[in-house]
This record gives sequence, structure tokens and C-alpha cells, in this order.
Amino acid sequence: MYRYFGELLTRGASSALASGCVESALPVTASLMRVRHYSEVVGEKDADDPNFFKMVEGFFDRGANIVEDKLVEDLKNKETPVQKRHRVRGILKIIKPCNHILSVSFPIKRDNGEWEVIEGYRAQHSQHRTPCKGVKYSMPFIILLFLCLQDNELEKITRRFTIELAKKGFIGPGIDVPAPDMSTGEREMSWIADTYANTMGHHDINAHACVTGKPISQGGIHGRISATGRGVFHGIENFINEAAYMSQLGLSPGFTDKTFVIQGFGNVGMHSMRYLHRFGAKCVGVGEMDGNIWNPNGIDPKELEDYKLQHGTIVGFPNSTPYEGSILEADCDILIPAASEKQLTRNNAHKIKAKIIAEGANGPTTPDADKIFLERNIMVIPDMYLNAGGVTVSYFEWLKNLNHVSYGRLTFKYERDSNYHLLMSVQESLERKFGKHGGAIPVVPTSEFQARIAGASEKDIVHSGLAYTMERSARQIMRTANKYNLGLDLRTAAYVNAIEKVFKVYNEAGLTFT
Repeated sequence: MYRYFGELLTRGASSALASGCVESALPVTASLMRVRHYSEVVGEKDADDPNFFKMVEGFFDRGANIVEDKLVEDLKNKETPVQKRHRVRGILKIIKPCNHILSVSFPIKRDNGEWEVIEGYRAQHSQHRTPCKGVKYSMPFIILLFLCLQDNELEKITRRFTIELAKKGFIGPGIDVPAPDMSTGEREMSWIADTYANTMGHHDINAHACVTGKPISQGGIHGRISATGRGVFHGIENFINEAAYMSQLGLSPGFTDKTFVIQGFGNVGMHSMRYLHRFGAKCVGVGEMDGNIWNPNGIDPKELEDYKLQHGTIVGFPNSTPYEGSILEADCDILIPAASEKQLTRNNAHKIKAKIIAEGANGPTTPDADKIFLERNIMVIPDMYLNAGGVTVSYFEWLKNLNHVSYGRLTFKYERDSNYHLLMSVQESLERKFGKHGGAIPVVPTSEFQARIAGASEKDIVHSGLAYTMERSARQIMRTANKYNLGLDLRTAAYVNAIEKVFKVYNEAGLTFT
């Protein structure tokens, strides 16, 4: 990643010198080593293989170009039209770049006596609202370099990395709150929380709020492990139940008779598969790095989960056949890429048979592929919305840590007693009206009410909050898509929503020392 940033700066500076100040919808942004052009992803020679950050910049540019005039129009102040335009363009240029990047390196002594130098990175894109969140903690570089690392060696690296972040002010309950990602989970988050709480945060009562995705015993929250996959399900649900969108795709609303394929049977893929299966969709194919499986009659998620736990692979799963070729190109209604980035490119976009692509992974679709899908009338539910379930429930966990009490604990008994009093009140009212000649009139609650009569547990509250958040965001995306006549371009609609919200914060807060 250090080499990437160097190449980015060098390439940006050289291209700026070569092209000069090119006119665009938003003026270029100058920096010490780079002139930043808008929409620079589209049309580049390596456009189908950009790094993830450049992909995001390109999508941001598309949204910024669409929303700029509306932002200028909505400014209600005494500035002239020219000044308003300068303000909007200036704030958009502030939003786009990454504000802070920390690079650290430190040695560890391995169990076999060898010494290794570990490199770690942390990026904070913006501090318009703190703490920073969403840029997660993962160890793919460790897995690739040291496949034989022992657990205690991983613990050494994690704890030392936490110290390095804390020394530079890159972690803390009110500063920056990491969360798990590829190759990490509750265990690593527990190490981070324990290290911070016993060192730099030893004086802070909220120290364990420095990281989310922790075990329950360390301040974690029920429902966090499945949150991203559950969010993927809710995101698909909100769009697949919209008749207007489904008619554009030639599909009927709802999950009934829908088939889906998942690439990546990790945490996100497994839980997405579980919830989609539960609500009537049929999984016909699953792909992993070491092989793909196929069954047109459906694959049971629990059986596949048990098989993988026992054998360490999905290959050879009973009642399935190996799928030759790319699982992404399999025949299905819904395709869920839930593995790594840049899986859908200009090379395979024309071969995709699904009508809905639900981005469970980060950045699985390149800009060129995204354009092809729009031309082919394929709906892409974008990653920045669809896989936000994890960070949403992480926010709930962070609030729980700051409040130092579990959700529902203060109201659980009161709600239960209130529900029983309600049933008794109904029974007494009926008996006063009709009498008790035949004995007491029983009031029997429905099964749905019986399940809720004792009040909402923490998991109930988390699931309800996540479902509401995903539904509200989906409605905002739909309204924006209609407002700007974007059709199936849900990604641009999502970026427009995000830009409008962040712009409002920057505009109303003002700038320091300008």
C-alpha cells in the first residue's frame, strides 16, 4: 500500500503536467504532488483495473457532477451566484480526498526465532463527524505472507499494531473505531480492545468503545456477526419488493421462485444465503477460491455450513455437482459477489445472466462493468448501501459501550408487565360487557404477539434497527434515482445521497482557519 500511494502521487503529478488545467464540471484540485481531476477513472487506459480508491473517486465524480447545480440552488444565503458556486465546488473538493493516512512498521520475533518486520496502515477519509468509522481492520497481507503464523504471533501483531495506532491518535472511542473485516473477527477485536484499555486508554471509562465487533463478554452486541449478511438480505428485500423496479427487469416482486448464486461463502455470503433461503429464494450455486458447486434444485445453507466446518471447503458437498467455469456467469435471478473486489469487469460483464447484482463485497464491479450493466438493464444494488449492515450494527455496539448498559435491560420488565396488564384489561372489559355466566372469557394472544409479549431483547432491537435503517436508506436511494431520472443507476443515486449529507455538515459547520 505504501508503494501504491507513491505511485498514485507520481502518476497524478505527471498526468497533470502533461494535460494542464483541463476544464471540467468541477475544477481541478491542486496539491503538492498531484493535480486531482474529476471523472478521471472513465476513459483511462487501465479503466477496467483501477485500484479501489480510484474506483470510488470516479463514482464520486459522477455523483458530484449530477448534484452540484442542486446544491448551489439550495444555498440560502446572501452570497452571489458565483460565490455560491465557489462554495459548493470548494466543499466538494474537500470531501473527495483522503484526509489522513498512517503508515507504521514494527518488528516481531516469531516462535521459530526469526524476525519479521510488519507493515500496517490506517486511513481516515474525513473527520466531518467523529469518531471515524468504516475503514476496517483486516490481515490479508499477513495471511498471504505468513500462512504458517501461529495464534500467539497474530496476537503479537494485533496488539502491537493497536499500540502504534494509539500513539499516533488513530484509535479511540471518540477518535477512530475500527471493526473486523477479511481474516479477522471477534478474537482480534477483543485483543485490540484489551490492549487499548490497558495502555493508552487505561484512564478512559469508555475505552472498550475503541473497536466494534467484539465478543459479548467484552462489550460486543448480539447480532453483530450476522449483521452484514442480514443487511445484504434487507437491501435486496427492499428493492425486490418494489413492483416498479421489478417490472423494468421483467421479474415479479418478492423472493418466491427467485434463484440466486453467491461468490464467497465467508461470513457475509453464508448469512446472506441463510436469510434469503429462509424467505423463499433458492440458492443454486456457490463459489469459492478452491471450487464451485451447483444444484438447480437448491442448496441448503445449514448443511453447507456444517460441511465446510467439517471439511474446510465446499468442494465435494453432497447433492451438488462441480460447476465448471465462472460461477459469476451462472444462470440465476440474483448474483451476490461476496468475496473480493473487481470480480465483475468489462471482460465478463456481457456474460452475466443475473438480472440483479447485489454487491456483498467491497468494490466487486469496475466502472466499465457498471456501465455495461446499465446498458443491459441489469440492476446493481451498490456496495456502499448493501453491505452497510455491519457498520450499522457496529454503531449500535458503540452506543451500547458509551451507555454502559445492554439494549432493553432498563425497559424489559416494564414492557412485559404492561403487555400482561393490557391483556387483563381487555379480558375484564369483555367480562363486564357480556358477563361471566359461562365462566371467565379467555383472551388468547396471537403467536406473533406471544413472541413479543415479554418485550424486546437486545437482538430484537438490533435486528429491528438494522431493518429500519436499510429500509429508510433504500427509500432515499429510490427517491433520488427518480428525482434525477437515473433509472437503474442506484450507485450514483446512493453517492448523491451521501454527498448531499456530508456537504450539509461541512457547509453548516464552516471551515477552520481558511
